[in-house]
Amino acid sequence: MSEGILQILKKSDAFLQGHFLLSSGKHSDGYVQCEKVMRFPEKAAEVVKSIAEQIKDVDFDLIVGPAMGGIRVAYELGRQVGKETIFAERVDGEMTLRRGFSITPGAKIMIAEDVITTGKSTMEVKKLLEEWGGKVVGATCIIDRRSKADQDQFGLPLYAAIALDIATYDKEECPLCQKDMELVKPGSRNMK
Repeated sequence: MSEGILQILKKSDAFLQGHFLLSSGKHSDGYVQCEKVMRFPEKAAEVVKSIAEQIKDVDFDLIVGPAMGGIRVAYELGRQVGKETIFAERVDGEMTLRRGFSITPGAKIMIAEDVITTGKSTMEVKKLLEEWGGKVVGATCIIDRRSKADQDQFGLPLYAAIALDIATYDKEECPLCQKDMELVKPGSRNMK
């Protein structure tokens, strides 16, 4: 299955190479722009179907996608599994629920992301949902690019369409910075 997902990503021109600033603050020589896949409904449906199949026996009530990358992934996943879908967004740097969205205390929630590298955004959303009284039962993503250390610290079941091993670096140790390669920030999070 993952070979088929990989081909969809490649055919959608979702793989980028260069010097990227990730929303985690880390640097990378590769980036997967999932929106390149999500722009094609049939390709989005096929990629997300592999996630839907993995969670079909998980008991949950609601899917929450962090803005921006998780919104369309969450919607498509919700469509396929027949669950309500909302999204969280940043206001003054903090994840929040707006637009009349709320969480019913005790609701079992699945978080849906496009890419998870360190899990920072997922954990911010988890904290928000728990503050509302929700119970996060897992997370999903199209691309799991966590390091072994990040996997060990994640703390939630993760259901991914594909896991990719793409190098990430702390800014201070980035070989691309040492080569004076232009740094590009393709994600939606405002960095400080």
